[in-house]
Order: sequence, then C-alpha cells, then structure tokens
Amino acid sequence: MMRRNDERRRRNFVAVALHVIWTTWHREPMLTPERERRAYRCITAQAEELGATVFAVNGMPDHVHLIVQIPTTLTIAKLMHRVKGVSSHLLNAETPELGLFRWADGNAVFSMSRSHRDNAIAYVRNQKQHHADLALRRGWEIVPEDDP
Repeated sequence: MMRRNDERRRRNFVAVALHVIWTTWHREPMLTPERERRAYRCITAQAEELGATVFAVNGMPDHVHLIVQIPTTLTIAKLMHRVKGVSSHLLNAETPELGLFRWADGNAVFSMSRSHRDNAIAYVRNQKQHHADLALRRGWEIVPEDDP
C-alpha cells in the first residue's frame, strides 16, 4: 500500500515558459491588420489544442512574439510546426486577395523563469508602442542580421 507522502512525491510539476519569436518570409510586412487578428487567434487556438498555455501573442507586420508555457509532452519543434503551418494555411485561405502568406523558416526561442514571465508578457502586449518609441529590448527582438 502506497503512503500519501509517496503519492505526492511521484507527481511531476513542470512549468516550461518560453518566449518565441519568428518572422514572415523575407521580413515582408505580410501581417496586415486584416490578417493579424486571424493569425493571433489561430496561433493561440493551435497552441492550446496541443496542451500549451498562451500568455501573450502580438507582433508587428513582419514578426510575431509568443509567450507560452508548454507541457513536457510537447516539443518546441512540434509547437512551431503546427502553429506556423496551420496559421499560414488559414491566412492564405481567408485572405487570398492579399497575396501569398508565408512564415520564414526558423524561430528564436528563449526560456524564462516565472519571475520574468510578467515582464515578457507586458513587453509582448505592448509591441506596437515599443516599436513606435524604438524602445526595443535587445535579445527580445530579431533584427535582420539575426534572422533565422
């Protein structure tokens, strides 16, 4: 018979929080206002369908930031493959008049502690203002020479 303390020790708790950044194909400003809302809803839905928790998603016409917590059963590669694949398919199907939509290959991924998560969420939610003010956090933005 298992004791209550032994039972508690066997449970796992894993909280892997990530800041993921990726760009449009050739950094073209393809995320128009018409596409942006659709893209972010789709990205959120796909991540959640895979078991992730989305804290923030936002960006600019040429890139996206995602703050997400993933379960141990989900790889970053699978998350990004699904999020990028499904969202580009949706955007091409729903907005063909705006031309072919494509994400660039690759992405940047940074892990973060729980204590840094709120700052990252605030930064992502205020993307447009940070870019307008040129108040960008080095390392939290992909600059053209860093493009994956």
